[in-house]
Amino acid sequence: MPQIPTLEFEQLPLRAHDFLAGVPLHDVWVVDLPRARSGITLDEFLRTASACLLTRSPVVRALLNTRLFFGRLLRWDSEPAATAWETFTTRMTAADRSRSLATAGACEGRFRVVYRFENEQLVELINRTAHAAALSALVETANAYRFYFAVYVRSVSRFTPIYMALIDPFRKLIVYPLLLRSVRARWNQAFGTD
Repeated sequence: MPQIPTLEFEQLPLRAHDFLAGVPLHDVWVVDLPRARSGITLDEFLRTASACLLTRSPVVRALLNTRLFFGRLLRWDSEPAATAWETFTTRMTAADRSRSLATAGACEGRFRVVYRFENEQLVELINRTAHAAALSALVETANAYRFYFAVYVRSVSRFTPIYMALIDPFRKLIVYPLLLRSVRARWNQAFGTD
């Protein structure tokens, strides 16, 4: 599950590029998925998998529980004052709202859905450490599918860059590779591929 250069990702015809203009793209990851048949969409994959695509392994759960413990202890996980941030859902146009297959602002675990289109989903998390957005996209290629996972991070304080630097080794070496392996496993389970 490699991290890829942003140039490949930025060349994809995704709404997120314009939608998140001005929000720094932190990194992008991909998972190549075998072709079960033509025409599979991200929405179909989400519905068929019928659970969170990013399954947490015991290692990821332990890291997340450690992070949540410190978040409670240091009060990182409460949202900053409403005057200090603006949800990305306020950027949605009428066309975005009518095209979205999920309600803007609906909770999915710790995240809020911004939009879910046929092959693109954006969720966000706002707390005292960062305002982060996670984009999932599915692109059909000539012989397979490519699942993209991109993370955008907007600073909410001077602590945001320090916080991101502290968690980056865990995200890049452990968390995202394990989470993205679960995407492949869910795909294989949902569509009967090896």
